[in-house]
Amino acid sequence: MLMLGLGQVKGQEVITISDTLSGWDYSWVAGINGSQASYSNWSKGGVNTISANAHSAITGKYRDGRFSYGALLSTRYGKSKIEDEGTRKMEDLILIKNRFMYDLAEEENDYSLFGDIDFRTQFDKGFDYGEAPDGGDILISRFMAPAYFSQSAGLAYVPNDIYSFKAGLGMKQTIVTDDELATLYGLDEGSTIRNEAGITLGATFEHAIATNFLLSSSLDTFTNLNTALSSTDVIFANQLTGKVNDYINTSLRLELVYDDDFSEEVQVLQVLSLGVSFILM
Repeated sequence: MLMLGLGQVKGQEVITISDTLSGWDYSWVAGINGSQASYSNWSKGGVNTISANAHSAITGKYRDGRFSYGALLSTRYGKSKIEDEGTRKMEDLILIKNRFMYDLAEEENDYSLFGDIDFRTQFDKGFDYGEAPDGGDILISRFMAPAYFSQSAGLAYVPNDIYSFKAGLGMKQTIVTDDELATLYGLDEGSTIRNEAGITLGATFEHAIATNFLLSSSLDTFTNLNTALSSTDVIFANQLTGKVNDYINTSLRLELVYDDDFSEEVQVLQVLSLGVSFILM
């Protein structure tokens, strides 16, 4: 059955498995947002633009006694057409998450052993616009360049369905299939993959902070055992989703990324959108 609305929309980078779940549970949320602006003889000036982006999140969860498993496939893609400047990419994400958990006690247990396997990349080419010596664009990313594959295991503290914490040991592979981009992401020239071992820490939060407003946050860090603590990789993702009515929702996304292999400055993504979400499952 196809439903429109926001009543069951959850954060798209957080996997939360309820203690009351038995067997399998599936969900699929997809949506599209867009905007358009045009000007003609407008005294204040302006540039004609049209933009659209789409997103999808498919989640599967399973629990059998003390064992639980969660999987997430999240995708995003959007483009904007700007007058006299062509088409530019707005959003681009392929994210796959897998979480295995085993509770340390039968009842009233807040601690679990966990194992995570994650993968992240993008669909399309990305550019640093206008930064070439001739004023052109510089290619900085494309499909599988870069891609990040990580595996971790350790101890998780999950007192309720609202927040959780984890700590463990992990491996991380940075994959760059374009030779010209390898050094941009900390790989040696001619290499396509770099392996790292380190310590992982993480936290999640998902809760309705007001009527019709859901806040979802996740923090993940990776500290390479062979580098300084100041080189810790950090991904901090936040999404505030609000229900306008049964058909329309609005969301504010803020993501902060620190990876000094690419840049010693914090990477920032902020997207405010209004659109329609489809609860497909």
